[in-house]
Amino acid sequence: MTKEKKYRVESDLLGELNVPIDAYYGVQTQRGINNYRISCMKMYDFPDFIVSFAFVKKAAAMANAEVGALDPHISEAICQACDEIIGGALWKNFPIDLMQGGAGTSVNMNANEVIANRAIEILGHEKGEYQYCMPNDHVNCGQSTNDAYPTAIRYAVIRMNKKLVVSLERLITSFRNKAEEFKDAIKMGRTQLQDAVPMTSGQEFAAFANNLEEEVLNIARNEVLLHEINMGGTAIGTGLNAAPGYADLCTAHLSEITHEKFEKASDMIEATPDTGAYVSYSAALKRLAVKLSKICNDLRLMASGPRCGLAEINLPPMAPGSSIMPGKVNPVIPEVTNQVCFKVIGNDTTISFAAEAGQLQLNVMEPVITECLFESITWLSHAMDTLREKCVDGITINAEHNLEMVRHSIGIVTALNPYIGYKNSTKIAKEALATGKSLVDIVLEKQLLSKEQLDEILDPKAMLQVHKKFK
Repeated sequence: MTKEKKYRVESDLLGELNVPIDAYYGVQTQRGINNYRISCMKMYDFPDFIVSFAFVKKAAAMANAEVGALDPHISEAICQACDEIIGGALWKNFPIDLMQGGAGTSVNMNANEVIANRAIEILGHEKGEYQYCMPNDHVNCGQSTNDAYPTAIRYAVIRMNKKLVVSLERLITSFRNKAEEFKDAIKMGRTQLQDAVPMTSGQEFAAFANNLEEEVLNIARNEVLLHEINMGGTAIGTGLNAAPGYADLCTAHLSEITHEKFEKASDMIEATPDTGAYVSYSAALKRLAVKLSKICNDLRLMASGPRCGLAEINLPPMAPGSSIMPGKVNPVIPEVTNQVCFKVIGNDTTISFAAEAGQLQLNVMEPVITECLFESITWLSHAMDTLREKCVDGITINAEHNLEMVRHSIGIVTALNPYIGYKNSTKIAKEALATGKSLVDIVLEKQLLSKEQLDEILDPKAMLQVHKKFK
């Protein structure tokens, strides 16, 4: 009985390596697996990246066949292999760690080898028989890692961004629903954690929604920058080894098969090392994270208590809050969202350093940019979904408690300014704080206004808009 063969032997510049017999990847991918055990974030953890590479390689094969640089039968097999990957096949054959040296060469070769081996099967041969379809000469024809890799990154981010925006828009809708639900609920507004003037909880939640709505447009403005690509620039932007007309055709085919409006960079040598689009897009994610974290801070403050804090709102109880304090429930969903936002802000800093660290005709730090971008998009999307589903949708308010705080607040003295002046209002506020008397009693004692006037001026609903005195 013969022992079942577990490996095939493949070779490259550095020599021979054993590759699992059933693997669609080859020797260079195996070297990447052996070399990079860093982040534990694999290419297959981000299917959009795999799919993006398949689209890029398909567009390249179509263009190369059209300019006569690739045999049509080999091009067709490559395109079929790419279509299968786009449809969800072979994803587990992309086990490369996203964190690596080599400016992404291991990732690009992972794609080249998987596509080549599947194309070889389509052509009727066995994996590893590269004379029929070579990873470098055929799948990577007219390309370099330095144009294929960043193009795949950009399209992956574009794809992932669509999911991010859906999560963001759903969260905005959730806040708007709460704004409508709480539109008549009076509460005290605060500045610097001190009593300010009255508002409604509806106004507060509408402000959250509007604040996040701005980020939909800001993200869209920055996502557009990712559509400029350098396919056809090859190693440094000069186009060495690419056939005449290939760059324009590859860009056109990629636009057609992805339904995205990609544009060929006007200066390929400038575009090859340029990472400005990543910096801008990451900054948009950071801006969203900063705003989202501030909103979560507000939710935690408003829910503080339940008896010794503001206790204005109630967050859905999601888990027991303490291993020692019975009955304690913590705002765990806003807390985890805060922490995601901190991670995104940190990733943006890493991206900035990595973008600055490029030298001459290439930025070799794109792998860490890629990992940070993918992580930020994924974490933010999941955090916003979690915040919406497990927190915002279930928020309730303590309307009577909030109204009572308004009635007893010193802050409503602000409404008296137009009638008795800032100086008199200050004296009344100071006396109320010192004596514990109500503002109304002090104003009446000093005969500054009548009871009827005070009732009208200090009506909480009247303080939610421009004062009648100025209408």
